[in-house]
Amino acid sequence: MNNEQLNRLRIASERKRRPRGAVWLIFGGVAVLTAVIFWFAVPRAGDSVRTGLVSNKEAAKARADAELRDRAAVLSGGGTSAVRPSGSVSSNAPANPVVPAGAVDGSLLTVSGYIVNRERIEISPRFMGLVKWIGVKKGDAVTNGQVVVLLDTSEYEARLNEINGQIAVAEVAAEKARLDFRRAEELVRERVEMGKVLDDARLQVRSAEAQLQQLKGSRQLIETWIDWCTIRSPIRGVVLEKLVDPGELVSPQTFGGTRGPSTSLIAVADPQDLQIEIDLNESDLPKVFLGQKCVVSPEAFPEHRYDGVVAEMAPEASRQKGTLQLKVQVRNPDRFLTPELSAKVDFLPGK
Repeated sequence: MNNEQLNRLRIASERKRRPRGAVWLIFGGVAVLTAVIFWFAVPRAGDSVRTGLVSNKEAAKARADAELRDRAAVLSGGGTSAVRPSGSVSSNAPANPVVPAGAVDGSLLTVSGYIVNRERIEISPRFMGLVKWIGVKKGDAVTNGQVVVLLDTSEYEARLNEINGQIAVAEVAAEKARLDFRRAEELVRERVEMGKVLDDARLQVRSAEAQLQQLKGSRQLIETWIDWCTIRSPIRGVVLEKLVDPGELVSPQTFGGTRGPSTSLIAVADPQDLQIEIDLNESDLPKVFLGQKCVVSPEAFPEHRYDGVVAEMAPEASRQKGTLQLKVQVRNPDRFLTPELSAKVDFLPGK
């Protein structure tokens, strides 16, 4: 290959250089994109004005200011302000303002307690038996005397039939003893037999009648057991728990452990008979007395208030906690008072 051919294959130096305009265009695009990201990422004081939105910091400050105005309005008797979801503040008061329980005018003391049923009754069987039928479930309303559970009566009905047979035999024996007594009377009157025969016949009659009476008592006991197999509600109220199912063995007493038969059938209570159970600190005892009027407000629905009265004070305090348990009876409770939830009680002055 000669020099002329080599020169023809050689690339000119001006053709090796890349155009610089494309490189500067790439660098310029990257710079513009970085500036845009930085513009939107860094918060500024004018963001809420420019975009029409409220920042988290400003929304929190607005809510805090609204709460302060609410408290001041409650103490002064005026309306309350509300914070709208968008973050703007409105001075219109809600239809049912939520007033803290401690804001009751003239209250001597405000404490928290738990809503409880005054009477919670767990219905138990009188003897060991098998559940044949249960006619209620949790939350059902029951009336006084309503049949709620039936126990199996087949064993007691068999015993009843056996006793009825024994009574029939005893009645025949008693009738025979009376006939023998009448015959003995005739024989003694005619001096055919001695007086001892009459005495024996009289005793035989009394023995037969006593045995008949004993069997009748046994029959009455069996009939009572059969009647006990029909379990009725002792009060008008609501079923709090259903503790057994059909086919389950129940017993009036526990045998220890966790695998024995159930000792209760259902638990019922009257929803219109509620109390607030409170553990009162000993330092607050001078402010509370029996018969004292109170105002009750549930924690879940603080806008609802109920009249109450101190109905019970424990005769003994808890040394470990330094408290005395007392119960406030709620007057005219409704569905907003749920047992085992908490409530606040304001104790009012008075004699």
